[in-house]
Amino acid sequence: MLVVMTHDVLVVEDEEDIALPLVRTLEREGYHVSRVATGEAALDHVDHEQPELVLLDLGLPDMDGIDVCRKLRSDGFDGAIMMVTARAGELDLVVGLDVGADDYLAKPFGLAELQARVRALLRRSAARVPQDTAVVTPSGLRVDTAARRVSLRDEEIQLTAKEFDVLALLATHHDRVVSRDTLMNEVWDENWFGSTKTLDVTIGRLRGKLEAAGATERVVAIRGVGFRFETGG
Repeated sequence: MLVVMTHDVLVVEDEEDIALPLVRTLEREGYHVSRVATGEAALDHVDHEQPELVLLDLGLPDMDGIDVCRKLRSDGFDGAIMMVTARAGELDLVVGLDVGADDYLAKPFGLAELQARVRALLRRSAARVPQDTAVVTPSGLRVDTAARRVSLRDEEIQLTAKEFDVLALLATHHDRVVSRDTLMNEVWDENWFGSTKTLDVTIGRLRGKLEAAGATERVVAIRGVGFRFETGG
């Protein structure tokens, strides 16, 4: 018997004239789509249903979508988050990525572009870092790719999905340079639509979390080439 797997997508949008075409478009793609109109409802839905992708409008009636994204990540949600907004400025882009968004789509946008970006995010989420082994550094930092967990001396370090994927790829090639193109192609997608600033923002967040946890490992930028994960071993 053929079992057809579908993807669960949550649309967080309060404007009916925008939400309905989004929902219909995604349903035609074969996704199971739920829709809520407020930030609080989005947080509650994700807590109970754990969708694979959240399509998140920033201009919600009860709270800013930036705060919704930040809360989702702090609560441990590691699914994909795509922000949809009329705010197209670079500052908003960086802020959105800094709180854990995976992609950023500015209004107005074409439905074909939306479909392509959603497919790319879901494809990357389903095929993150294929290794099923753990990398353990001399200082005791453990990157477990099978369990998708990072810990230092038995204390877990909370990372977003993209932060983990970047670290896992770098750790697998520890003390060797991984090019920017390899990171973008492996962690995001070779057909990625967004700015490569997303990689730099993710690296910055990852560095901060490792440092805060007391890790001695460093993610070092090799100008014009990529990044190297230095373990000191």
